[in-house]
Amino acid sequence: MPTIRIPNPLRSYVRGQTEVPVQGATAGMALEDMLTQYPAFRPQLCKADGSLRAFVNLFLNGQNIRDLRGLDTPLGPGDILNLVPSIAGG
Repeated sequence: MPTIRIPNPLRSYVRGQTEVPVQGATAGMALEDMLTQYPAFRPQLCKADGSLRAFVNLFLNGQNIRDLRGLDTPLGPGDILNLVPSIAGG
């Protein structure tokens, strides 16, 4: 079963968990499963059309899924997706 790791600033949307076990054969299916489990998280990660917000990055084995097959990136048992929001500052 894949897992999505949640960074500290976003853990309040998943009841404080550091990792959320998910089901799905692709990154998109796994993300959708997490958002079904925690619907209040959806507006934080997705635009109205359902696509990921520009500042939301998902990494699989150190690679941004946008550089792979996007939300169609296949997942295997035990894969970990790291949810990494971009942080701006100056």
